[in-house]
Amino acid sequence: MAIIDVIKFNGIPGRNWLVYRYPGESFVYGTQLIVGEGQIAVFVKGGKALDYFSAGTYTLNAPNIPILQSLINIPFGGRTPLAAEVFFINKTVKLDVLWGTSDPISLIDPKYSVRMRVRAFGQFGIKITDYRVFLTEIIGAVGDDQIVKYDVVLNYFKGVTVTKVKTIIADTIINQKISVLDIAPRLEEISETAQDSLSSEFDRFGIQMINFNLSSINFPDEDFETINKILGEKAAFDIIGDNRYQVKRSFDVMETAAGNEGGGSIASAGLGLGLGTGAGQAMGNLFSNTAGSVMKNSVKELSCKKCGEMNEAGAKFCCSCGEKLVTSQIDCYSCGTKVDGNAKFCSNCGKSMMSKACPRCHTENKPGTKFCSDCGTKLEE
Repeated sequence: MAIIDVIKFNGIPGRNWLVYRYPGESFVYGTQLIVGEGQIAVFVKGGKALDYFSAGTYTLNAPNIPILQSLINIPFGGRTPLAAEVFFINKTVKLDVLWGTSDPISLIDPKYSVRMRVRAFGQFGIKITDYRVFLTEIIGAVGDDQIVKYDVVLNYFKGVTVTKVKTIIADTIINQKISVLDIAPRLEEISETAQDSLSSEFDRFGIQMINFNLSSINFPDEDFETINKILGEKAAFDIIGDNRYQVKRSFDVMETAAGNEGGGSIASAGLGLGLGTGAGQAMGNLFSNTAGSVMKNSVKELSCKKCGEMNEAGAKFCCSCGEKLVTSQIDCYSCGTKVDGNAKFCSNCGKSMMSKACPRCHTENKPGTKFCSDCGTKLEE
């Protein structure tokens, strides 16, 4: 077994490495350890990270490898090989870790009631802060490779990142009822929430997440065209001035949801309940408003000729100025004189202008009728 006199790692072009395993395991007291700038050297034995060294040149002896010395327990100055692995860790900050959703988040926009396919992109940085924890957790993934590049480790964290961000975006849009078109001002807020949520997962591996950034939330052009179409329809209904547009959109969304039942999107849960209620309320409001309009229009009002105040049908005097109200006039059946529609007797001949009730069948007959128009019974004068 060859004795190693110098242990060092010169790095690789581009610095795209995270962990380097030194190829030998046998060294003795007096072996030189050279650690470059931006590196940390860690001695590992039995899968446990022991002594570590920052940038500098060291001559290995008992005082500077106390943990390893305690495990091996050989006399100081001996030439017996010290069997241990040496790992170099890249401790520089990597700020250009890009992430993005590989598949869109499918959900219903709360403002436009249309299914959207939302995509998100951004970047973050990482830095190894706890070297022992990091190496202990990651050493199994190193395997027989001599160099572990960033991509091997980051593939795991990108998956965790995308899952967390999808959940946060869906919560913001669905539960806080923020339209996808209005979410841009909240990118910083979502970024901070995501970093807080993800930091604990990174810390577990001895890694610090730095400057998590959600730079873009977007959707396909087809979805934007759908929203433009909806806005056009809404504008047309707004001109009409009723809420039939909301009823239409509710049924459109229910139809879409029925066609996508069991689709498994983040927004699917609870969709049927919410939409059914919304459509029912919209329909109820529509019919209520329509009925109210009909009832309101069916009430005839009388206008006072003196002050112009509107009075309820049947009123004889103005509720505002007390002026006698002029109603429609009818001809007296006896003398032909024009008489107010509400008059009980003709002002000229004194004949009764009130309808006559048949004593037999109780049918109401016009004033002056001598025989019941329904049963023929003679009516009293």
